[in-house]
Amino acid sequence: MTTDAFDAWKQWHEGRLEEVSAPYGVLALNATHWLVDYPEGRLPDIPGNWTTEGDAVVLTAARADGLTLDGAPFEGRVRLAADSGPAAAARVGYGARRLVVLVREGAWAVRDFDPAAENRRRFRGIDATPYDQRWSVPGRFTPYGEHRTVRVENADGRRRGLGLAGELAFTLDGREHTLQVSVEADGSLWAVFADATSGNGSHRFRFLRPGAPDADGRTTVDFNRALLPPCAFADHFICPFPPPGNTLDVPVAAGERNLA
Repeated sequence: MTTDAFDAWKQWHEGRLEEVSAPYGVLALNATHWLVDYPEGRLPDIPGNWTTEGDAVVLTAARADGLTLDGAPFEGRVRLAADSGPAAAARVGYGARRLVVLVREGAWAVRDFDPAAENRRRFRGIDATPYDQRWSVPGRFTPYGEHRTVRVENADGRRRGLGLAGELAFTLDGREHTLQVSVEADGSLWAVFADATSGNGSHRFRFLRPGAPDADGRTTVDFNRALLPPCAFADHFICPFPPPGNTLDVPVAAGERNLA
């Protein structure tokens, strides 16, 4: 282990604590309301009328409802696309809360982020194992050559499609392993995985985000930076469970393990 590597991990860990505990971080999510469950358009504890119309959500509100749109008091009718940025930048606000428009496989929802959320008030940190060089190993990404989608269970009990772009191969303690991974917009990889510690020392599954592979598919697989999924911080996220083949039969005692 090098001091530089440990210091980099420590800085990453401290950044994660700041990120998740920010006013509109994952701990601030109070609810996810699927509009199909509210055909009359009235959402719990959220003013206005919220309905779907084609490829948008239609919000109708009176000034007395107290909603804002793009930072200004709102009244009338507006079509809303899905919010693509951070929750803090959501177009619709209600006091300090941010109401994020979400779509998954054609189903629309409104997420309620509140800086005063109980999960945020109770947060005491993330139980993370300090950096250990043995958990950072070379990996090689092999694309499938075609986009694949598998149906997996999500944390909210529904099955949804998970896009997969290829296979990430690596060796731990002399044994070869593979994970099915997605490719992010910036070229980095994303995997949902479980291991022998899942549910017994670590959360039931975790995320891994290796850097973008080079032209030969080489990247670094660093389990020191294994991440707790958003649903570990708030029940109202819909995180996908690991796809077939992404449960490692070895204990990965590294990275973020549980909430402190």
